[in-house]
Amino acid sequence: MLENFFSKPKTIDRIRQSWIAESIENYVLWLEQHGHSTQTIHRRVPLLVQFGEYAKQRGANSIEDLPRFISDFGTYWEQRSNCCRSSDRQKTLNREVRGCLRQMLSITLSNFDGRSRSRRTYTPRFDFTEQFFRFLTEERGLSKSSMRVYIWALGVFQAYLDRIGVTQVTQLSPPILSGFVIDVKDSLGKASLIRVLSPVRIMLRYLFREGLVERDLSNVLELPHIYELSNLPRSISWDEVRRMLEAVDRRTPTGRRDYAILLLLVTYGLRAREVAAIKLDDIDWKSERLLIRDRKAGHSTGYPLSKVVGNAILEYLKKDRPESNERELFFRMQAPIRPVSWQSISGRAGHYLRLAGIDVTKGGSHTLRHTCVQRLVDAKFSLKLIGDYVGHRSADSTRVYTKVDTESLRELALVIEEEVL
Repeated sequence: MLENFFSKPKTIDRIRQSWIAESIENYVLWLEQHGHSTQTIHRRVPLLVQFGEYAKQRGANSIEDLPRFISDFGTYWEQRSNCCRSSDRQKTLNREVRGCLRQMLSITLSNFDGRSRSRRTYTPRFDFTEQFFRFLTEERGLSKSSMRVYIWALGVFQAYLDRIGVTQVTQLSPPILSGFVIDVKDSLGKASLIRVLSPVRIMLRYLFREGLVERDLSNVLELPHIYELSNLPRSISWDEVRRMLEAVDRRTPTGRRDYAILLLLVTYGLRAREVAAIKLDDIDWKSERLLIRDRKAGHSTGYPLSKVVGNAILEYLKKDRPESNERELFFRMQAPIRPVSWQSISGRAGHYLRLAGIDVTKGGSHTLRHTCVQRLVDAKFSLKLIGDYVGHRSADSTRVYTKVDTESLRELALVIEEEVL
């Protein structure tokens, strides 16, 4: 395998003399299979060889020891390569180095999650964790996405307990829990704070129910109150939608793919996860139908396939979709070639909103979903019909779009301003 990318025998010998040579060769094979260039392989392999030497000199005895050296090696590499580079470029280089190492180890180690995280996350290590998670899935029926929120929230709580030296749940007390709220509230908004505190409250009730603690401490954690219908949905006007679509360069493969994605988001009000999950088999070209499976409300929805949307998808399929055994509709255009993630879809929507100069708070895929719903509300469709169309679980989710006639308020504000002047 290495002979396909390195011509000098001495270079190949040096790579194979590394104690992590097998992992490096497996990673090279993975890079080739996922469409990475020869230049990328030339750049990454020497880096991995040096990482192996760095870790070995500092006590690594097996592949399983390598993850704990990633961060230090990134800093070491940044300092080693700081000549003629700005601080921003050094930080970017550090991220690229760590990303390469995580990627290799995620392929080598089955229990290693190579994804980088920008916020604090830790795996909860409570003695009862396995039983509690079984309770959540079997008795409360939580979905996989909800379980990820619980794991994150309980991990944040675990990290706080580690810092203050609490090792047993029997040590929990109102002062400790109040301190936890103070510790996290300044770095989180109300909605995020609720996502942290609610799982911890559920856990505290579970502990009391199972007799693992003497009293129910869940009421100590008071959730911030969010008033119903207090926020306006962040939709944009239809003229702004046109501006956003015109900002897409459809002469490029990426532009043609993104154009189809944006049309799906704004035409059907789909969530980013739903677009990412669309498969080739979900499009019935003969009947002109689009099927969206496994929606958040637990059902599937069939849509008539719009001619504009269908043509955009067809153009992408004919010209740009990579050949793959996987059935997902949308793929990355750069290596590694694999289906796009929902995070990427939301990011692309935000990119085009910014490119079109559209100022909207937290612009992303949900902005287009809000726009679709607001357009249907303005067209006087019933809330039940709109909720079914976009897959709302509750009528309240649709009702939020009817609470304010924004245009009338703007006109009223202008009248008041004239009177004041």
